[in-house]
Amino acid sequence: MSAPLRLMAVHAHPDDESSKGAATMARYVREGVDVLVCTLTGGERGSVLNPKMDRPEIVADIARVRKAEMDRAREILGVRQRFMGFVDSGLPESEEEELPEGCFGLQKLEVAAAPLVAAVREFRPHVILTYDDDGGYPHPDHIMTNRVSVEAFEAAGDPDRYPGTGDPWQPLKLYYHMGFHRARFEALHEAMQERDMGSPYGDWIARWEDRPAKWEVTTRVPCGDYFQIRDEALMAHATQVDPDGWWFVCPRELQQEIWPTEDYHLARSLVDTGLPEDDLFSGIHAEETSPACH
Repeated sequence: MSAPLRLMAVHAHPDDESSKGAATMARYVREGVDVLVCTLTGGERGSVLNPKMDRPEIVADIARVRKAEMDRAREILGVRQRFMGFVDSGLPESEEEELPEGCFGLQKLEVAAAPLVAAVREFRPHVILTYDDDGGYPHPDHIMTNRVSVEAFEAAGDPDRYPGTGDPWQPLKLYYHMGFHRARFEALHEAMQERDMGSPYGDWIARWEDRPAKWEVTTRVPCGDYFQIRDEALMAHATQVDPDGWWFVCPRELQQEIWPTEDYHLARSLVDTGLPEDDLFSGIHAEETSPACH
């Protein structure tokens, strides 16, 4: 019997795993894939974004609360999860604002990547999911998450790099999340208008810069059957997500009909695969993989 395929998702804060790629992970877990979420910071400097949870006792204990929320989301998704131990950088109000001393966004790359390299070598994923080089949006922790993910992908298989962090293991594919792209929101917006629903996406689309996408969507993973699990995991992060907010304005059934996939860009591949793909593991067979360097 072959070993299971393994997927690692690298995220900046608790709740990111539930807003990006959650249905994909839920699908693969239920198909027998071993999934590990690596959360780089504890979200200690995150704001309380759900007005129903914006209470003094929650704000004062935000680090513990967010870890408890993460634990609940992990249970719902069925994944494993580890915190990598760094401190949230917060979101600066301007480019001139300095990041707080000791935060994740100010770490040297080798320091920030070392725990992730160790996790890759221990867990031995075939596929890694992360953000693009803009971080998905320009939060310093998201941008650093991309940098350390790329570094870990490229370094974990090299026995001369990051000594003392385990035996080498070379992941085979690296993907960027592409869920927040214009085509998806235009399709949902048009479908809601056709059904005389109030769409939350019109102003957002109107402000979208008319320029070519930086990264093309190469891979669309069908996972509409798992959107309910995704939504339940997202609502587990009660400090971050208002159940009456815009996340849930578009009915789940409409999303399943109009856009039943989660979308990705294949950023690195050491196996042959044809594009476009509908499976993150296209070209990979668990019994054929090994920790040998490439």
